[in-house]
This record gives sequence, structure tokens and C-alpha cells, in this order.
Amino acid sequence: MYFCNIKKEQQMETVANPTQTFTPVTLTANAVKEVKKLISEKELSEEFGLRVGVDGGGCSGMSYTIGFDKKQDKDQEFEIDGVKVFMNKSHGFYLLGTEVDFQDGLNSRGFTFNNPNATSTCGCGSSFSA
Repeated sequence: MYFCNIKKEQQMETVANPTQTFTPVTLTANAVKEVKKLISEKELSEEFGLRVGVDGGGCSGMSYTIGFDKKQDKDQEFEIDGVKVFMNKSHGFYLLGTEVDFQDGLNSRGFTFNNPNATSTCGCGSSFSA
């Protein structure tokens, strides 16, 4: 692995549907641009996609994960502006409605997560609780 407003009932139903048109997470234009740049630089094959997810741990309980990976059995697959995205189906509960952005400024550089489900976050913004 390489690291680098609808109703709740409708959202959960859509996450469970493999032919969905709604995506559980969104990517900003900056994030899409950076992901496509990284895919090109790393010369990744078509079987790789952007994996977005969560892991247990971090100062607030859960940590965000983002990287390039191949699709796994329990993954949901969707496409955002030409970017293939994989997410473990069980992570949808924590990430539903999350916006992934890429910051490239003097004070901040990297992928950031704006998660409406987070009840608290840490100072660095890479972990949360829900």
C-alpha cells in the first residue's frame, strides 16, 4: 500500500448498494488533481485505486487512512472525477459525508478530512472520534 444533504437512511442504503451513484466520501478538485498526479508519478497500474478508510488508534480514537491499494473482498468501489476509490464497507459508518481535500500551502501540506460525523478531533487533524 502506498500512503501518501440527504437523510441518514438514504445514505446508509446507498453505502450498501454496489451500483450506487452517491459516493460516501467526496474529493475536492485539489484532492483529485493531487491523486492523479501521484498515480502518474508512481506509474500505478489500472488495478490500483485510492483507498480511503479509518483505523483504530490515534489521540482521539480513530485515524484516517489514505493511500493506493488494490481492491479487497470487503471493499466498495466508486469513482470520483476519474479517480477509482476503494473503501471497506464497514468504514462507511465513520466516513459518510466526509470531504477529502489536499492543502498545498506554507502552513499546511497534505490530505485533510472534513468529517461531519466526528464528535471530536485532535490538534493535528488526523484522528477523530465519532
